[in-house]
Amino acid sequence: MPSTRPRSIRPLLLAALCTASSLFATPSSAQDAYPNRPVKVIVALPAGGSVDMVARQISQQLSTDLGQPFVVDNRAGASGQIGLPAVAKAPPDGYTLMVSPASFLTTNKSIFKTLPYNPETDFVPVTKLVNQAMVLVVRDKAKYSTPAGLLAAAKASPGKLTYASSGDGSPQHLAGLMFESQTGAKLLHVPYKGGAPAITDLIGGVVDMAFAPLPEALPHIKSGKLHPVGVLSEKRAISAPEIPTLKEGGVNNVVLSAWIALLAPAKTPQPILDSLGKSVKTMLRGDAKNRLIEIGMEPAVDEAKPLAQVISEEIRIHAELVKAAGLVPQ
Repeated sequence: MPSTRPRSIRPLLLAALCTASSLFATPSSAQDAYPNRPVKVIVALPAGGSVDMVARQISQQLSTDLGQPFVVDNRAGASGQIGLPAVAKAPPDGYTLMVSPASFLTTNKSIFKTLPYNPETDFVPVTKLVNQAMVLVVRDKAKYSTPAGLLAAAKASPGKLTYASSGDGSPQHLAGLMFESQTGAKLLHVPYKGGAPAITDLIGGVVDMAFAPLPEALPHIKSGKLHPVGVLSEKRAISAPEIPTLKEGGVNNVVLSAWIALLAPAKTPQPILDSLGKSVKTMLRGDAKNRLIEIGMEPAVDEAKPLAQVISEEIRIHAELVKAAGLVPQ
């Protein structure tokens, strides 16, 4: 005869809880996975310049590694003051990133009276991507074949020789200020909305010269459309060892490089930053390394200082340079 004792409900409750837990585990895990939808990579410069080149290469690699599209979104203008605020105001969830030149995070703070973003608090660095040598290039090799010759021409006609840049506060602009400060020459600055249009007008003879990131100038140097006067570094660039330094040509203390970095909105979770950083570092040490060197860039791996510290230090250094040049903030 079957027992009439009531069955314990505890096993039944445990079974029900386990079933419910298993039902909810999969959606929660899927929601937490990153990325599970396309990621926007904002570049506050036009397509075609060195920053855009790096952004597209990095985005392609991240798409492959992380399984979702990383889409470059060019928002050019106002020396970064259109693109960077869009990143600063974006949700810190890893789905809006930016690839930025150093100048938008460092020099802009002393070039402009106010900025619609704070470079030290609105963003968190993922990693520095590349360092770029700067090179002084001209179209007219007959007139300006050497650093000493160009300097003599600049001093003979103060304020007449023009140099193109990708905008106020850009590395090209800063290099021009440094050249003036260290040599006593007076040049005329002509800002553009990006490196590519600046180089185009230099080739067309609209301006006399440019202090350009090597990747932007190198194809035109190789084709003979531009003549390299000298690189702004202590030693010759790995990508173009045939180009002498300005120092070798008799112009001292004009040394500047331009870096490019990947950043996210402040408060982006650390696991997301770690995932992005790991993928990028693997790329910079792998097959992409030689490709980057070929186009004039040096992969930034094993940097001595954290990028946040570099940004803070360069803000101070560039402010001193801008002040010494007598440039009034806009």
